[in-house]
Amino acid sequence: MSFLPSQNVFPFTPDSAVSEMTSAVPTITSPTNIQSNLPIIAICHLSWDWVWQRPQQFLSRLAKNHLVLFVETHCTDTRESFTRTRVAHNHPTVTILEMHLPAHHWHDGSFIDGERRRVLQDRLVCEFSGIYDDAILWFNDPMAVTAYAGHLGERMIVYDCMDELTQFQGAPPMLHQREGELTLCADLIFCGGRKMHDKRLPFNSNTHFYGTGVDCRHFGRAVTEHLEVDPEIAALSGPVLGYFGVVDERIDYGLLAALADAHSDWNVVMVGPIAKVDSATLPRRHNLHWLGGRSYQSLPAITKGFAVSLMPFALNASTEFINPTKALEYMAAGRPVVSTALDEVRTNFSSVSQVANTHAEFIEMCRGEVDSPDPLRIQRGLKLARANTWEAITAKMEGHILDVLKPGRKMRTNLKDYSLSFQPEARRAYV
Repeated sequence: MSFLPSQNVFPFTPDSAVSEMTSAVPTITSPTNIQSNLPIIAICHLSWDWVWQRPQQFLSRLAKNHLVLFVETHCTDTRESFTRTRVAHNHPTVTILEMHLPAHHWHDGSFIDGERRRVLQDRLVCEFSGIYDDAILWFNDPMAVTAYAGHLGERMIVYDCMDELTQFQGAPPMLHQREGELTLCADLIFCGGRKMHDKRLPFNSNTHFYGTGVDCRHFGRAVTEHLEVDPEIAALSGPVLGYFGVVDERIDYGLLAALADAHSDWNVVMVGPIAKVDSATLPRRHNLHWLGGRSYQSLPAITKGFAVSLMPFALNASTEFINPTKALEYMAAGRPVVSTALDEVRTNFSSVSQVANTHAEFIEMCRGEVDSPDPLRIQRGLKLARANTWEAITAKMEGHILDVLKPGRKMRTNLKDYSLSFQPEARRAYV
């Protein structure tokens, strides 16, 4: 019923607009309106402690003003459902609720929907009694709309659409319908890419494009003198052309092989967990290194050792809508960036990254950046990163939440007996 896609995707301020902005980061002040600090119940298809992505970046910052209950659903070899609760490391107002459901029922959609609802309702009544009343129900997982929307006493529904999940390998058959239903019933939608935004806007007028952010303080450590290059990267002889992120069906593996073959003295380094692809099928070269997952904290030291930062994505259905988070992270680390021709990259980052249309062009651009990186392009990238912090985007999101909560505003979720049937024609058109 749930699945793990790879990484998040999205832009905020395109590079063409950076010159019109200051680099100041707005701060989120303490709320003065009691409605502005409603608790958040976040329903996510990713685990909090997996690859640090858009959900964790936004929710950890929203937790400065809101108590956050982050609900994870796990398929577990157990006869009965059970839960585990813990406080997120370094985020004392984020509580993680692990919901473990029996694997032998996993393909029974009605059971899983009902069990998700039953278990969470039970926890809200018992363990969390009164803490998450009148909550903002925050969805990253559209598959969960049937289980939870309208059943938790929520004050409003927010859909943070981080990926076009229906186009990912292994997507559940019902995902398209449920994503459409969530689009129709949400009080507020944030989209991680322009194409995602444009697709949903005709069906929900309160849809807004807020793309990728970046933690400049974290990744900016890579441009400081005191941070040493990660030892594993430093031990490699010759230029390192590197990628960090999930290794999955979105990567162009033929391109990686060609890149490694082009220069035997180059090291092509892939940092990240392998998902939804068989590791035995990955191309093998003496200078192509599959390092596996590394912690978020280690990424600045790893990236500091990259002569070129790579976005070697295949152009296929699963990449049609993506705008990789790593683009701004590479830029904040002061690294040259070479990407394949993703639509969102061409639209938002063409003046700060090299964008290749073919394998040969990608390799030639890498060669140019290894031999003579463009300092002006790197400086533009640093400026773009400073204009797109997670804090700046979160502050804008808070403003939209307050707009929904204004007295007198009609909300989509204020139905005593929640039903999606109130918009049958719109639902049919979307699905």
